[in-house]
Amino acid sequence: MRMVMWAAFTVIGIVFTMVYASRIKANPELSYSRRTDVYFRKQADTVKESRWNLGDTLVLLTVVATTVWVVWGVVMHAWYIPEIASQFFTMGFVAGLIGVLFRLNGMTLNDMADAFKEGASIMLAPALLVGCAKGVLLILGGGTTDESSVLNSILNSAGGMISGLPDVAAAWLMYAFQSVFNFFVTSGSGQAALTMPLLAPLADIAGVTRQVAVLAFQLGDGFTNVIVPTSASLMATLGVCRIDWGDWAKFCWRFILLLFVLASFVVIGAHLAGFA
Repeated sequence: MRMVMWAAFTVIGIVFTMVYASRIKANPELSYSRRTDVYFRKQADTVKESRWNLGDTLVLLTVVATTVWVVWGVVMHAWYIPEIASQFFTMGFVAGLIGVLFRLNGMTLNDMADAFKEGASIMLAPALLVGCAKGVLLILGGGTTDESSVLNSILNSAGGMISGLPDVAAAWLMYAFQSVFNFFVTSGSGQAALTMPLLAPLADIAGVTRQVAVLAFQLGDGFTNVIVPTSASLMATLGVCRIDWGDWAKFCWRFILLLFVLASFVVIGAHLAGFA
């Protein structure tokens, strides 16, 4: 079922993107990212053609080696954001030095420093926003389930609401709750540790199979990561692409709403079909 669901949502995403692209092709002024488009077109105009040389090969090998190293660290040693970020920072530094030594595109140490300052300035706002989001989580009580906190009170209240509803409504509310809760805890593992110990027994009480509860968790945790400004990966991506979160929200809110409605039907349908 999950493979069919993945294929269907992927096709919907492709169609949505292609329809939007056809509109922008017909009228570029309708693009939500037209300011970014102008910047990158100017950047493309300044690129100089040059022959592939040893320096380019070394930069490529640095990227490949770092990627393999990070994958190994994540799989074997459970590296997370701090470790991964440090590896990519080192990769950028080494690639910059190679560019300076081999004069790739005429790069100098000043160019390397300017590129770092520009990248840091782009990421400052997203980093502050994600930091504030983490602060909100800490104020609400953090990610522990064995201590009294505002967050655990919210979870308890939501659990009480779900347990008193009919089974179909309980299944849908599990999905809706996970979608909202993802704003506060965007980490999938952290969210699972907080909510699943509560939702699993609630599913049994409400007459909902645990597989449906897991499905509600997966859909709720997944789709809203595309729009919540507390998602570090989303904000980092938007920062690199020089797209304001407001412009991104204007572009994707209809798509997220469509996914929410379709996912609601999927969760309810899975429950009625006895998915287990």
